[in-house]
Amino acid sequence: MQRAKRVMQVVGGLAASVALVTTGASVVSADPAAAKIEKAVKVGPQRQDLTISSPAMGGEVQVTVLLPQDQSGSRGTLYLLDGAGDKTDVSDWVSKGHAPEFFADKDVNVVLPSGKGAFYTDWEKRDPVLGQPKWETFLTKELPPLIDEAFNGDGNNAVAGLSMGGQAAFALAARNPGLYTGAGSMSGCPPVTGIANESYVRATVARDGGDANNMWGPWGSPGWAAHDPSKRLDALRGKNLYLSAGTGIAGPLDEQTKGEDGLPPETVTALGGGLEVGAYRCSLEFALVLRARGVPATENFHTVGTHAWPYWAKDLGSMWPVLARGL
Repeated sequence: MQRAKRVMQVVGGLAASVALVTTGASVVSADPAAAKIEKAVKVGPQRQDLTISSPAMGGEVQVTVLLPQDQSGSRGTLYLLDGAGDKTDVSDWVSKGHAPEFFADKDVNVVLPSGKGAFYTDWEKRDPVLGQPKWETFLTKELPPLIDEAFNGDGNNAVAGLSMGGQAAFALAARNPGLYTGAGSMSGCPPVTGIANESYVRATVARDGGDANNMWGPWGSPGWAAHDPSKRLDALRGKNLYLSAGTGIAGPLDEQTKGEDGLPPETVTALGGGLEVGAYRCSLEFALVLRARGVPATENFHTVGTHAWPYWAKDLGSMWPVLARGL
């Protein structure tokens, strides 16, 4: 009897150690070396901003979660990734991409991390500016169990993103096919091998002050091929795939462009046009490879469009029905 009582005390103590109450979420693991939700701030009835302690990232990571109106049942989860550039603690999808408004009536969890210039990958070496993040480990091993436990995730996941996040979405899906039912890229460059593609990625990292040699190694290193989804097409077969990009030619939505960093709107649009030309070429190259290998994907290549938020916000409405099939 005493032994049974002791067992119950131990079990009760373990249960208490994992039940750390926050403002809307709970720590999933009592292991001090495991990732855990340290804090959850309820911004509104359908949004929580999380602070997650991540061993892989070597510190705290800020993640926004958008929730459906009816939160009583289980649901799938969309991981929606940002592009490069200056970041706050909240994803640009919230402030610029109108994601909260778009997903307000959708039955899905939407997880929005932010990853400045780091391509959501595990860096091989420490970078003087960007450090040595382990984004892939965080996104594929640490974060999903926390989200599913705290927000009734049913284990079905999709991943998508814009620009840098679009490349990462396909790389993550190709490298972790059992985790995702679909992947989407807007104005991204999914294939990263070859002079043109590697140059595009290196330039993106450099704009945020990083050195891509620390990410996947020197030019043409095995690390680049290991993160090129065009080298892992069989892993994408049967998944819900979406690709979009514009030609770089300015269109009506560019009238919404504002000046940035002291540059007038016209210059910002011109720079965005140049970036989108590269993304269009790279995305089209990837689409042709998918076609040649018989891997179906929904393609949405636009006759106009620059590297700008109005186009990505609009594309969200085209991409969602594709990814929703697996959620």
